[in-house]
Amino acid sequence: MDSTLATFGELKTLNPRVAWPNEARDFTPWLAANIVSLGDVLDMQLEVTATEARVGDFYVDILARNLNNDRLVVVENQFGSTNHDHLGKLITYAAGLDATAVVWVAEEIREEHREALEWLNRHTDIETNFFAVLVEVIQIDDSRPAFRFKPVVFPNEVQRAARDSAEREASPRAEAYRRFFQALIDELREKHHFTGARLGQAQNWYSFSSGIGDVQYCASFAQNGRVRAEVYLALREKETNKAIFDGLLEHRHEIEEQFGEALAWERLDNRTASRVAAYLPGTIDDSDEQLAMIRAWVVDRLLRFKRVFGPRLVQAKTSSKLL
Repeated sequence: MDSTLATFGELKTLNPRVAWPNEARDFTPWLAANIVSLGDVLDMQLEVTATEARVGDFYVDILARNLNNDRLVVVENQFGSTNHDHLGKLITYAAGLDATAVVWVAEEIREEHREALEWLNRHTDIETNFFAVLVEVIQIDDSRPAFRFKPVVFPNEVQRAARDSAEREASPRAEAYRRFFQALIDELREKHHFTGARLGQAQNWYSFSSGIGDVQYCASFAQNGRVRAEVYLALREKETNKAIFDGLLEHRHEIEEQFGEALAWERLDNRTASRVAAYLPGTIDDSDEQLAMIRAWVVDRLLRFKRVFGPRLVQAKTSSKLL
């Protein structure tokens, strides 16, 4: 039988300046707009908090939040090869902001700096991680250019296993939380496409991006033996949070009818944030069978929150009012 050889195009790597002529004016805003793609290659659910965020007399390119653990992430980018100046800035920013992840995005990672970041990953505490990521612009023949992120430095599997082991030894309860939320995010990602998150954390809560600023869908083991699923309004301005909450509250009857049950409306006047929540009795100490039932309940309520509140939050994002 005759066979025909496949014909392939030529894959070329282009100068990043073809896509982004200026690092500060073009690349940093583009990276902020595409922060989800960067997070995907690092197993993080990233959301931009600010660009050119001030740290003392300096400014970090991008300050993000990892919604997997609600901790800050410093992202510093540069064209060309990495240099000592940017390495010093990264450490300064991380210290000034108490960030738990530092991401260095560059066109070329020098060997000396790769070794420095790997040394930091081996010697810092279990909550602090350093990453180096190559950014490439690629093209096949005369096609439109495409971008590609290639992680070069990250905590390796041996290091992660050691850190996970340390967490388990330190707290069996923390490991129980990690197992519960790992199963939860896996189900939400694989069956419902609710999140791109992949890594469960050893903590009693987990937050998911709503795609609307600092509004999150959350699941947690709350106090008094209760499990909570919620929509959490965590914008920086207290007045904005309260205005959105009050606008939602005006439509409480309609919302609860759409949701299918009564909800807890918690304005939290002594705090910046507000929440609307559903509760279920339960603790992490329940049996495996009970925890499976709790997980099913959380999945169902989070999907309901997204379906019922999502369209209203999109409207509230621009007007702080509901029609």
